[in-house]
Amino acid sequence: MEYETIRGEEIPKIGLGTWRMEGATCRNAVSTALDLGYRHVDTAQAYGNERQVGQAVATADVAREDVFLTTKVWPMHRSYRDIVDSVHGSLARLGTEYVDLLLIHWPNPIASTREVMRALSDVRSDGLTRHVGVSNFDTDQLAAAQNDAGAPVFTDQVQFHPFQPQSDLLDYCREHDVLLTAYSPLAHGGVVDDHVLTELGAKYEKTPAQVALRWVVQHDGVVTIPKSTSREHLEENLAVFDFELTETEMALVERPSRVRTGVSRLRGRFER
Repeated sequence: MEYETIRGEEIPKIGLGTWRMEGATCRNAVSTALDLGYRHVDTAQAYGNERQVGQAVATADVAREDVFLTTKVWPMHRSYRDIVDSVHGSLARLGTEYVDLLLIHWPNPIASTREVMRALSDVRSDGLTRHVGVSNFDTDQLAAAQNDAGAPVFTDQVQFHPFQPQSDLLDYCREHDVLLTAYSPLAHGGVVDDHVLTELGAKYEKTPAQVALRWVVQHDGVVTIPKSTSREHLEENLAVFDFELTETEMALVERPSRVRTGVSRLRGRFER
């Protein structure tokens, strides 16, 4: 495993995302990931699987303090009281006294950013989370959240893959010491049949997905949380630290495309 250091905290470059994982499938995937060496697990109130994630963490042969655990507040909780109450509910379902990172899941246009960030900052002061952050915020929204927060904004979790490199946002995050957490790094499977990734994979004896993950983690200031439920794919996702793309190859992989990003989003909406 490689790590990214932000504000004195070391975060594993690769963690496990749990979107659309349910029941025993979710619990088993988290347990397998922790057994393989994953130490960053991401969930959310909206996923409906915090209980299963918490059960897997609790029964793993890994100390709780060694797992960087993230959850996200449902954006419809927009009042101070609702946000605080929802965090207590998350902790109860997760079976833990704190999370390592608490995010607001999406910007809510009818919510007060100041009230939302004040609630996150206060639960941090109360010891319910070690860090706070945002998800799916663009650069302007992130800047507003930083301005209104009473605690440092630790990360912005966004979709980030070769067809949506988020260059402006990444530059801003680096400048302001904010970690970029990449979800959907494989573009919901869109990288699998890509000819550039296939050719590079043949060169390094890696799959196209592994090349895409290597492209993501090779960025400074970026960590990623690919989703997988099979042991084989969980192992493959970790096997990206034994090769390195050249600067030319990094540039070849990065091909911003609104069409391919849009197709990726549609694929993600209907995947099971």
